[in-house]
Amino acid sequence: MCGIVGIFGKGIEDSAESLIDVMNSTLVHRGPDDSGIWKDLNNNIIFGHRRLAVLDLSKAGHQPMESKCGRYVICFNGEIYNHISLRSQLGLDKGWLGNSDTETMVTAFSFWGIKKTIEKLVGMFALAVWDKREEKLYLIRDRIGEKPLYYGWSKGKFIFGSELKAIKSLKGFNNAIDRDSLGLYLRHCYIPSPRTIYKDIYKLSPGCILEVQLGNTFSKPSKTITLPFSEGSFHINQYWSYKNVVQKGRANLIEDEKVALSYLEESLRESIRLQSIADVPLGAFLSGGIDSSLIVSLMQSESISPVHTYTIGFEDAGFNEAVHAKKVAEHLNTNHTELYVSADDALSVVPLLSTLYDEPFGDSSQIPTYLVSKMAKEHVTVALSGDAGDELFGGYNRHVNAPFLWKIISSIPKGLRPQISTLMNLTPDVFLNSFGNSLPGKYKTPFLAQKLSRFSERLETIEEADDLYYNLVSEWKKPSEVLLNYEEPHSLLRDRSSWPKLDSFEDRMMYLDIMTYLPDDILVKVDRAAMAVSLETRAPFLDHRVIELSSRIPLKQKIHNGKGKQILRKLLYQFVPKELIERPKQGFGVPLSDWLRGPLKDWSEELLEETKLEKEGFFNPKVIRGRWESHLKGKTNWEHSLWNVLMFQSWFESQ
Repeated sequence: MCGIVGIFGKGIEDSAESLIDVMNSTLVHRGPDDSGIWKDLNNNIIFGHRRLAVLDLSKAGHQPMESKCGRYVICFNGEIYNHISLRSQLGLDKGWLGNSDTETMVTAFSFWGIKKTIEKLVGMFALAVWDKREEKLYLIRDRIGEKPLYYGWSKGKFIFGSELKAIKSLKGFNNAIDRDSLGLYLRHCYIPSPRTIYKDIYKLSPGCILEVQLGNTFSKPSKTITLPFSEGSFHINQYWSYKNVVQKGRANLIEDEKVALSYLEESLRESIRLQSIADVPLGAFLSGGIDSSLIVSLMQSESISPVHTYTIGFEDAGFNEAVHAKKVAEHLNTNHTELYVSADDALSVVPLLSTLYDEPFGDSSQIPTYLVSKMAKEHVTVALSGDAGDELFGGYNRHVNAPFLWKIISSIPKGLRPQISTLMNLTPDVFLNSFGNSLPGKYKTPFLAQKLSRFSERLETIEEADDLYYNLVSEWKKPSEVLLNYEEPHSLLRDRSSWPKLDSFEDRMMYLDIMTYLPDDILVKVDRAAMAVSLETRAPFLDHRVIELSSRIPLKQKIHNGKGKQILRKLLYQFVPKELIERPKQGFGVPLSDWLRGPLKDWSEELLEETKLEKEGFFNPKVIRGRWESHLKGKTNWEHSLWNVLMFQSWFESQ
């Protein structure tokens, strides 16, 4: 894994090398093993690279790298898992300088061209390519968005990089905060592609190729960037579309479950074989859940020696998955390492978050993700994970619960919903919370008043099933009530006309999760947390052939009898006893609600102080203070919406 940076455009002076050197230095954590700079000031372009050596540890893998034909220069972050097969297809028996996937790719460009080569790649990647003949720059991101790539305009220059910190290090960077992006962040706890927190700086969307040619028309776009996009010499096109994948899959479903199960096992095994190739120590994360247990089971069945597995545990039993992971590891006979972390260990990560993520990021599972990555890095350089199993195979609670909730809401006549909502809100919160806490055993329901209030709000506002999904993935339901001078901008989640035709509510939810939540939350969280400690993570479920196969598996094989990931369960139970896995979905979280009332109280109070909020001018202080005070008194659990604001405040203070 690596970090890339670059500057392109008219007016690059001799000082560009010092500028790129500074940008490069911000990404040492992504590439501690080597660095390089390539420039062509006559054509106004310069690349910088930081290398984490995983394949071919020799200098033959040094970047930026030029093709032997002299036409292409590449600056690459990622891993191409099928590069050995690509070398065979190229049919070159001699002339290779080393064994790196970078050399394979830049050589393939010379024979097949850029687009055809990209379509052949199996892997995760973000890369910049300079075509000397065409005098054209290409920025390219992998199909699902595992590897990050930012680009944009600042101080009259076109710049790009693996992380925002590289772009922000450009001398004189002063791009303004984008309130539209901030509003979307408040709603979703992440900033959706292609936006970032800064105006004129963007994320390259997954599965896209950006092309730009130096010329008089090369300047920042005058209109909103949507796909495909073309203005002057600046173009963005998709070479792979998940929407198209879903539409093709629906037309070619595998109705026979035994056949689907066989295909899935074969596809995952192939993905794991390819992703287990490395010239450095390799292991896997193991939480004891379905996804990571399946990946480790297949890894172990392919390995002649025990797989190295890693998990962290918490003293709070409600957030501790380590006990389950240990049982799975013992059954599979892996070489298992677990680390129990204290609240102090976890809380020590909080001051690092604004630097790790570069822009506001409100998923609190960023904390355990960083801790398990840090622990694994002490033993290995590459770790496989079970990421994307939930999105592809219906594993989130909302995939099961939302259709049931919609059934209840839709059964109530629209004319009666406001009256029922009013009656529910008349019952005192103290009584409802007391009643919820007094219920026996599994029926105990803390914060019953808050849950009923949310149901009441949904009764009044939700008219269709898709409204319910939007409500469930919105933390601040009405960002305009808390963010000053804000109107909701366009986003995929609101633009239903752009969705593929999917008859089931569950399929639509999974589609939207894969298009939004997966690349902009889950993959961002894992990439930044792992790369902060120079650990490469790989996700076998994200092999695009596994993704394409999942689109052909019918819903009934994913969600059945109130449980998701049915086909994954059936495959897993060939390796691990059912009783080690079957339990309520826990998630990878921390006791955030208690921390905000306890060890994080003073830190939070300082960031949410009323005069501070007023002075900054972003938020309505009364709304935020109301939630904060309600949370402190234990009346309502506002942990996620408060964490959302706190992560912005912490980030803003660090600027």
